[in-house]
Amino acid sequence: MPGNNPKMVIWFVGAGPGDPELITVKGKALLDRADVLLFAGSLVNPALVASSPAAEKVDSWGMHLDDMVALMADRVRKGKAVVRLHSGDPALYGSIVEQIAELHKLNITVQIVPGVSSVFAAAAALTTEFTPRGVSETLIITRPAGKTLEKDYIAELSQYPATMAFFLGSEHFFDITEKLACHKDTPAAVIFHASWPDQQVIYGTVADIAQKAQAAGITKTALLIVGKAVRGTESGYQRSHLYS
Repeated sequence: MPGNNPKMVIWFVGAGPGDPELITVKGKALLDRADVLLFAGSLVNPALVASSPAAEKVDSWGMHLDDMVALMADRVRKGKAVVRLHSGDPALYGSIVEQIAELHKLNITVQIVPGVSSVFAAAAALTTEFTPRGVSETLIITRPAGKTLEKDYIAELSQYPATMAFFLGSEHFFDITEKLACHKDTPAAVIFHASWPDQQVIYGTVADIAQKAQAAGITKTALLIVGKAVRGTESGYQRSHLYS
């Protein structure tokens, strides 16, 4: 496999959704011994960045891919312990594949430490699960079209009896809800800054959730969850066979 060089390893670490205590034990251990920390700007809690004793800390916001790769490659070649810190879990909308591909071209190995995704922090904020028996057997994670995505499949995906979670859509809640094929009285919720100290949860339906989020001034860093599972214990669930 390209980049299989045990002497030059860069760790991609999931920082978790915001609460600095929601990073994994392994992820925190890597932060504690990092010499260089390249982190994802305002998406990562500053308290977590501050907890790392790394001598060099670089905010990757606004950096070009080539510049990030060059920095990581230069430091790891000098024998530095390099950690690339991504928000949530890097497997979801982390744009890590292009970074890894370039590092592999330089014969540099990448290892990934998963993190707690904000979608699961959102479920915690709602005190629910996304797949209660008799309500939803499927979780669909997607995003709306926008500056970096020409076409989405919201209308098609929303025809299934699933719980839907929308990333990267805080500026597009009205567009999303207009495209949804499910009934307008389907429960919905917007969770701003899930697990952060200023976390905010807004409940509504497909018909009014966008307007409620707008009235609350939420325009960024929020997830939209759609489906009966939003109602938690009032969702009409059936008792699991595990507990029968």
